Amino acid sequence: MKATVVLVALGLVLTPGGRAQQSALLNVQAANQLFERTVQLMESTTVAVPGLVRAGAPVLENARQALITLQAAPGQNSALTYTFLSNARAYLALADSVPKPFPFPEQARQQFAELRESVDRIESHFRALLDQKEAQVRNPDRDNLSRYAEANQRLGPPDPNQPRVVFLGDSITDGWRLNEYFSGRDFVNRGISGQITGEMLGRMKADVIDLKPVAVLILAGTNDIARGVAIRTIQNNLTMIADLADYHKIKPLFASILPVSDYHKDKNPLFERTKLRQPAVIVNLNIWIRELCRQRGYTYVDYFSKMVDKAGYMQAELADDGLHPNSMGYRVMAPVALEAINRVAGEQKAGPQQRKKRLGVF
Repeated sequence: MKATVVLVALGLVLTPGGRAQQSALLNVQAANQLFERTVQLMESTTVAVPGLVRAGAPVLENARQALITLQAAPGQNSALTYTFLSNARAYLALADSVPKPFPFPEQARQQFAELRESVDRIESHFRALLDQKEAQVRNPDRDNLSRYAEANQRLGPPDPNQPRVVFLGDSITDGWRLNEYFSGRDFVNRGISGQITGEMLGRMKADVIDLKPVAVLILAGTNDIARGVAIRTIQNNLTMIADLADYHKIKPLFASILPVSDYHKDKNPLFERTKLRQPAVIVNLNIWIRELCRQRGYTYVDYFSKMVDKAGYMQAELADDGLHPNSMGYRVMAPVALEAINRVAGEQKAGPQQRKKRLGVF
């Protein structure tokens, strides 16, 4: 297993015979390292060719800015990769057109050779990235229903004396070890890292309805915001999730979107989270989610107010990367979720008047 991880980090894949073969597609870490090295080579070669300092300045700056944006972007971004590649190619074209000093330093010659190899490698990576994107578009399992298909078959019917609750969400749910925080409860984790609300909507029947839970706790929306999904689309998807739950007599609980922070960006530029997940957008969407719950009599599970600091960011100690809760973060979330679930599970046996009295925010 460890050997496989190392091979993937190096951009290698295993052939059917078990031999390592280099893949054109780099992972995020390897790609960013290659981009950084390319910028370093562009900067160093300008020193060796005086005429490049002025001529190459615009494309070099464009490459720097593309690198910064790439490092902050989630996953692999083909458009940004193309922008970076175009500017690196333009820099090489300028370098070829500018007279070189004589004698030309051997170190500079080696740097130019490495730069050309790096740009060629980026182009191979870019083409492989386009192929991957095309495959994803044509993927017959867009919503990743296969992820839990076998687990769903093994799960079996719920115990009438032990209410089943499904946790539906993205990586924040996916990384939550429910058995460690809710011992002895029939809480089923159906989170998938990277998913948006539209994909969760597509999983409602297989990963929620067919499991026959008493309730479903939905934590969704942060990836939609990061990808620029229209707010109205997010709202429509959450509303349809609620409609499906209502129709199948499953109690929907809607969780607030968690705050994010930039407190850990010095450790990794990717941890500057507010560029793609603006705090104001999160707050406004949470207001809408809370209002949806109020209008329909759902329970609003308010993680946000427990995890936000005075500056409006995720408390630094609750997430090591400014987005995903660490063990301390999940310890803050667990009692909030449990109180809400216990109340809703109890309402299944309560009369209409008692149920109205119990509605609230947790």
